[in-house]
Amino acid sequence: MKSAYLIDVKKFELRQEPEPKAGPRDIVLDIHACGVCGSDLRRWREGPGGTPVVPGHEITGIVSQVGAEVTTYKLGERIAVAPDIHCGECYYCKHAQYNLCDSLHFLGITPGYPGGFAEKILLTDEVLRLGVVHKIPEGLSMDDAAVSEPCSSVLACHDRIHTSIDDLVVVMGAGPIGCIHTAVAHARGARVVISEPSDIRRKLAESFNPELIVNPFEEDLGEAVRKLTDGRGADIVICANPVPATQTQAVEIVRKRGKIMLFGGLPKDNHMVPFDGNRIHYNEIEVMGTFSYHPTYHALALEALQRGIIPADKLITAKMSLDEVQKGFETAAGGEALKVIINP
Repeated sequence: MKSAYLIDVKKFELRQEPEPKAGPRDIVLDIHACGVCGSDLRRWREGPGGTPVVPGHEITGIVSQVGAEVTTYKLGERIAVAPDIHCGECYYCKHAQYNLCDSLHFLGITPGYPGGFAEKILLTDEVLRLGVVHKIPEGLSMDDAAVSEPCSSVLACHDRIHTSIDDLVVVMGAGPIGCIHTAVAHARGARVVISEPSDIRRKLAESFNPELIVNPFEEDLGEAVRKLTDGRGADIVICANPVPATQTQAVEIVRKRGKIMLFGGLPKDNHMVPFDGNRIHYNEIEVMGTFSYHPTYHALALEALQRGIIPADKLITAKMSLDEVQKGFETAAGGEALKVIINP
């Protein structure tokens, strides 16, 4: 079978290798789709950091092998897979906080756990028991189901900050994650302002119908938000990009007792952020981080996509073959598309 290995900074190599074989408690998927994630792009820019790896963790496929002892899955079933594999034994797992597991492994990231930019993938007993694997609902395409993974994180985020009809939400960044945040915030009744400097990204985000899109390089974002909130500031600010300056700005534009969610990870060489500590203190502002999700949110994301609550057709703007994986990453990195799907 063919697999795409990240071998160096911004460099893939297509390799032919033996097809995986399912053990007694394993299954094998023929991969139909795998999305290019922002974290994939970050590692593509930084390189594999050692041993070449097959990236990709927004996976859908069809079950093509079933181990003799497997009863939960059948040949021909359509499956969606997310990356997290928890240990089940640590403090956080025992408190059902699986995303905070002390020994998390990730498909497409952790050495020895190849990802979805390949024609097939082995889902071992460990993945099936401790990972995030769900059947795709009827009526939802496998391309659309591939975006269930990023949607899961967004749904978990909005549950945690209790986004509601009373809120004005500022989303920093109009990439695929920012657009999903816009759709979910709208579904919960909130108004949304998007802040995005890229002309291309602002244009792509228009289809998600935010109440306002601001170019922060040309407009005063804080002033625009205050006009919409009788001078108070944003109820919620979500930093959905890898730019430290937007986290600093979030403290400046949120209202008293407002909430700031640090959703996007920052580059390893630029992850320290200055905040106005007095503003946080005297205005009782909540600054929170969010990472990954409980596996139940993956099933919820598949349902939200099936019901059209999150419009996958607006989110997926480019599809390419496995042979075009390098082009797919360049397209996603250049901002020419929102979500790029690779179809092995």
